Amino acid sequence: MDKFRLAHGSGGDWARLAKQCSLELGPKGVCGNLGFLYVTEDLAGDLSSIVAFLRGTTGIGHWAGAVAPGICASGVEYFNEPAIVVLAGDFDDGRFAMLPSIGADVAAPLVAMARWLGRTQPRFGIVHGDPRDGEVARIIPALAEASGCFLVGGLTAAIEQAQVGDEILDSGVSGVLFAQDVEVATGLTQGCVPIGQAHRVTRMAGRLVAELDDRPALDVFKEDIGEVLARDLSRATGYVHGALPVPGSDMGDYLVRNLIDIDVEGGRLAIGEMLETGDQLMFVRRDTQTAKADMARMLRDLKRRVDGAPRGGVYYSCAFRGAHQFGPGNVEMTMIRDVFGDIPIAGFFGHSEIFHNRLYCYTGVLTLFS
Repeated sequence: MDKFRLAHGSGGDWARLAKQCSLELGPKGVCGNLGFLYVTEDLAGDLSSIVAFLRGTTGIGHWAGAVAPGICASGVEYFNEPAIVVLAGDFDDGRFAMLPSIGADVAAPLVAMARWLGRTQPRFGIVHGDPRDGEVARIIPALAEASGCFLVGGLTAAIEQAQVGDEILDSGVSGVLFAQDVEVATGLTQGCVPIGQAHRVTRMAGRLVAELDDRPALDVFKEDIGEVLARDLSRATGYVHGALPVPGSDMGDYLVRNLIDIDVEGGRLAIGEMLETGDQLMFVRRDTQTAKADMARMLRDLKRRVDGAPRGGVYYSCAFRGAHQFGPGNVEMTMIRDVFGDIPIAGFFGHSEIFHNRLYCYTGVLTLFS
C-alpha cells in the first residue's frame, strides 16, 4: 500500500529548512522511494543543494519538483518568503517511472521507457513545465497522447533551475508516470463563471477578433457583460476574460485566456490565444465568491468518488488565486483540509495548470491517492 509523509517549513536559509524537513520525514530508509519537492523563488539558487541534502539524509533516490511563486502543504500556503514543502511517497517496486527531460521531440525520450510503459500501461502522470518554453503548450498534449496518460501539474517559475527530476532541469517538461494500478482521483476547479453563450468567430483582423456571430466583436462583448460594465470598459479588463469551450467536453469545460486589449474605435478584441475563423469564444467573469463556490463543488465531487480517507495528494493552483484572490487565511488549502482532513498534500501556485492534456489558467487541480 502506498504511504505518504509530509514535511514543510518557512523562514531562514535553505540548510535550516532542509534539515527541518528531513527530520520531520523520519530516519533514512523509512521515508519512501519518491519525493515531491517544491520551493519558493527565494530558494531557487539553492535548489541543487536542497535536493542533494534531502537525497542524502532521506535515502530517497527519485525526486520530482519545482520552484514556484508560491507553494502549499496541508492547510498552509507560502508566498513571498523562503519555504520548502516535501511529500515523500512509498510505492511498490515498478509502480512509477521518472520521465526524462521532455523537449520538442516528445517521442524519442519515451523510447527508453518503452519496456516499462508496455508492462504497466500507465494512465496517470504528474508533470511540471517551463513557462518560458514556447513549445510547452504543444508538448503537454503530445506527451499525454504518446504516454497514454492523464496528466496533472503546472508550469513553474520563470527562472533558471526551475524543475527537479533525477537531475536539476531548466527547461522543457519533467515529472513522473504511475502504473495503471495506482489509484487516483483528480478534479478541476475553474475560478470563473460563464457570461452569456458561446459565440463563433466569424472574422479575424490579424490577431484581433473582429466579428462574433457576424457582428462587431465589441458589440457582442458589451451585450454579454451588461450595461454597467459596458459604460466603463476599463473595469472589464482583469475582471472579464475570454474562454475557449473544450470540444466534446461533457462538463461544459473551457480554457480561460486573458482579455488583453479592447480596440474601441475598431470594435475589436485582443485575446491571449491564437484564434481562427470558426473558433468558439465566450466570456467569463472572475471573482472570489464564484471561485470559492466552484472549489467547494469540486471538493464535494471528489469526496463522492474517493473511498475512505485519501492517503495523500498534490494540488496545483494559479499564482493569481491563493492570497491574491481569496485574501489571507490559506483559504484553498483550508477548504481541502475541511473536507478531507489533515492528509499529506503538497503542491504549488504556478503560471498555468495542467489537467488531462491541456494548459489552464485561474484554475486549481487536486489529485488524491486513494
